[in-house]
Amino acid sequence: MPKVFLISGLGADRRLFNKLNLPGYELVHVDWIEPQPDDTLSTYAKKLVERYGITPQSNVVGVSLGGVITVEISCLIPLDKAIIVSSIKSASEFPWYFKLFRNLPVYKIIPHSFYSSIGYLIKPLFGKMRGKPGFMFVDMIKNSSPVFMRWAMHAFPFSLQMMDNWQPRSCSFFASSHQRCYSCY
Repeated sequence: MPKVFLISGLGADRRLFNKLNLPGYELVHVDWIEPQPDDTLSTYAKKLVERYGITPQSNVVGVSLGGVITVEISCLIPLDKAIIVSSIKSASEFPWYFKLFRNLPVYKIIPHSFYSSIGYLIKPLFGKMRGKPGFMFVDMIKNSSPVFMRWAMHAFPFSLQMMDNWQPRSCSFFASSHQRCYSCY
């Protein structure tokens, strides 16, 4: 049975894909691993490829930061399908505020405890979420690794120049950028 590797966004986890049902495919949840301080998005993607056994001609679905990692994986190995949701596939699609974060890295002064409590503050930016979806959103952020969150906030904006050189290998990209949540990552 072919596999589909699922990579969530920053502050999210495998629960993001709870309702996804793809008959005829084995769904493989790619959980975030603790990065090394000197990891780039590319070296981090390589670690995920090795840890989860992502092989050529695999199918990978990534949401937001997971979409960027999906593109990085497609630069390392030829994928059959690279599906990115609420994400970008080139530096020209980078939001203006990421360039601001690169020049004004406020994430460096934010205490680790803040990352786990940020869910209630940013939840309104993701649209109306009540009940179980709202609780799950806040809970995913609360349970995210502050080390990973801080690393990602550094690695993502500082990847602008590397993204100009992205050379994805042969694969089909299906991108969607209409989700409101994209503007918050």
